[in-house]
Amino acid sequence: MKLIAEDFSMFVQCILALTLVLTLASVSWAQAQQEQSQDSGTSTDLWIMPGSDFVRPGLGAKANYNIGIGHTFGFLKKDPIGDEVTFGYTYEDAGSGFWHSQFGSHTESLGIMKNVGLPKTKRITGYTWIQLGITSFTGNATVQNNLYDGESLGAIIHLTSHNSIWIQDTFNKVFTVPWYTTASIGYTWSW
Repeated sequence: MKLIAEDFSMFVQCILALTLVLTLASVSWAQAQQEQSQDSGTSTDLWIMPGSDFVRPGLGAKANYNIGIGHTFGFLKKDPIGDEVTFGYTYEDAGSGFWHSQFGSHTESLGIMKNVGLPKTKRITGYTWIQLGITSFTGNATVQNNLYDGESLGAIIHLTSHNSIWIQDTFNKVFTVPWYTTASIGYTWSW
């Protein structure tokens, strides 16, 4: 039991270290390529997105907190599946409360996002987002790991060239629990 907890702790530390390395590499690369990025249509997005789950059946509301990073690749602009590769971490309350309880759902996911321009406006764009990852349920005697799938539809309100608000609705499925939806709004900083 102690070995499983130590392995999981080491896994989480490795994921966090990898995220930090990727973030620093992205920042360094973005600073070196800033002018070229504007011409090629690439960007890196860092987001913080709190929201609420509506668990089916019954519409039980639960807190949902998401943070992540994504990078748009110019050569994928015409790809019908997506043009932005993402990595995200999500915490969801899995207990009886709303904000937090001893039972939690921790999800690390990779995704592909397709940004879609809307006619006659540059202030608002739409997106679709497909994510696949691992969800870990904590609070029980053992940690339970399960496959996660999420599909989102959303809109981005561009406040400036570096700041935006994201609004999305996500269909979530963890393969051992009923499906549920998540409504989220968040802040994104892009460079």
